[in-house]
Amino acid sequence: MRSVDAHLAEILATVRPLAPLELELERALGTTLAEDVSSPVPLPPFDNSAMDGYAVRAEDVPGTLPVIDDVAAGSDELRAVGPGHAVRIMTGAPMPAGADSVVPVEWTDGGTVSVRINRDVPVGNAIRRAGEDVQAGEAVLKAGTVIGPAQLGIIAGVGRRRVWVRPQPRVVVISTGAELVEPGAPLGRGQIWESNSFTLTAAVRAAGAEGFRAGSVGDDPAVLLDQLDTHLVRADAIITSGGVSMGAYEPVKEALAPLGTVRFEKVAMQPGMPQGFGVLGDDRVPIFALPGNPVSSFVSFMLFVRPALDKMRGLPTDTAPVTAYVTAALRSPSGRRSYLRGVLASDGTVAPVHGQGSHQLAALASANALIVVPEDVTEVPGGSEVEVIRL
Repeated sequence: MRSVDAHLAEILATVRPLAPLELELERALGTTLAEDVSSPVPLPPFDNSAMDGYAVRAEDVPGTLPVIDDVAAGSDELRAVGPGHAVRIMTGAPMPAGADSVVPVEWTDGGTVSVRINRDVPVGNAIRRAGEDVQAGEAVLKAGTVIGPAQLGIIAGVGRRRVWVRPQPRVVVISTGAELVEPGAPLGRGQIWESNSFTLTAAVRAAGAEGFRAGSVGDDPAVLLDQLDTHLVRADAIITSGGVSMGAYEPVKEALAPLGTVRFEKVAMQPGMPQGFGVLGDDRVPIFALPGNPVSSFVSFMLFVRPALDKMRGLPTDTAPVTAYVTAALRSPSGRRSYLRGVLASDGTVAPVHGQGSHQLAALASANALIVVPEDVTEVPGGSEVEVIRL
């Protein structure tokens, strides 16, 4: 059997970061910056008030001052404050010449003709200085940054309308198996509700990619090939589940093995031993042929597909585990790396869930971590330190 590390290494050597493209800001959320973003001007571009209040000279307060003018946010008129005077000012409005402080309206009687200021203020109070956030020419974001709401805001805040990014990979998910029926439909004899495509599509989206659920196909390799041909035109990657083992009806293996670009093998892991990976079409679209048991397919996604999607997004592919202390003894088969489902607690302990079978989806749903047991370890005493992969 092939090692987990060797299988992942082949995958990461095959997939490539997606080519950058220029997108409007409205479409950039969740993508990865492919350029540094700098500000052409200082931010703020001018001294302005941080609060609603009165622009004054600090040496003139406390006391009662005549209010000689108002200045609103967005005002482009030049204003000034002389000795013994005040200008009413709104949040974001440019500071009048001569003023060196802003008195919050809460510290006053709120007057509009004259204002009584009840306390003194330090020089510079409630003033946002030009350039205190960003200097002109300074980079606000580096290439390789994932664009979230705050990142989108600063890109707009430096005046950019479009930005070069690596897009979110488009991933098509297909389940195989004649026994599968859509959730909501009645079950016939020997049938089960199909869940893998829902799980894997959600996992794709949680990984920052665009997931497209194509549903399920039966055990006919020709039908699967037709589905793949249909979806290749819009896919940056394809995931299948089921049909990769050693049985008599394995449509994924039967359809893809003859192509010579997809390899099927046993990987020394539990769950998830049967795996397939390769490329399809002239564009060499990566395809991940995962096993059909629900837990096996999800664990395989976390170990192999998620790092590949990170690379396609232009992100680091490190999946470094954390350490924890297991609350109960563990057993693992010799020669395979086990990924047992567990609940990682805030106190640094991890408890294995009840139900470690590769079909036990309910147990997986109660877990938030995978407990890693190395290939050469068959027993782990309770209280031992173990490696844990967060889910």
